[in-house]
Amino acid sequence: MDLAKQIEPNAEIAARRRAAGLLARATTSELHAAWERLPAKPEVKPVRGPETGLVMVRGRIGGGGAPFNLGEATVTRATVLLASGTAGHAQALGTAKANVRLAAIFDALRQEDATRDFVEATLLGPIEARIATEDKQKAEETAATRVDFFTMVRGDD
Repeated sequence: MDLAKQIEPNAEIAARRRAAGLLARATTSELHAAWERLPAKPEVKPVRGPETGLVMVRGRIGGGGAPFNLGEATVTRATVLLASGTAGHAQALGTAKANVRLAAIFDALRQEDATRDFVEATLLGPIEARIATEDKQKAEETAATRVDFFTMVRGDD
């Protein structure tokens, strides 16, 4: 098998995973602003949801211990189908059904060649920049509270 054919599907899977993660963290205003800027609104058919349910959150003691059930989290998911036949899926923590529906639509639009660049430039790029800024700010705030501990050894005189 050709190496390029082996790498290409993995790159598309990684790009889809990135997009799904960014869409899950999109704010209401980001999604609605991108929707309003969309030149031609697609015809969308709901396939599933949006519907809200619970998922079990698992944890590990110390990050590497035995897994245990930490608790449940509320999640909303949706699946839509564009008139072109492209399916879009989205899920996010919380109960914002309208956000998840829009995220599913943008997931489908991102898969189509004609609208992929629009979704990347108008929605995913700004979300990624916002998240990077928030992460940097959080790191700076955490670094400001950092305490360096050291041990002094005194010699017997």
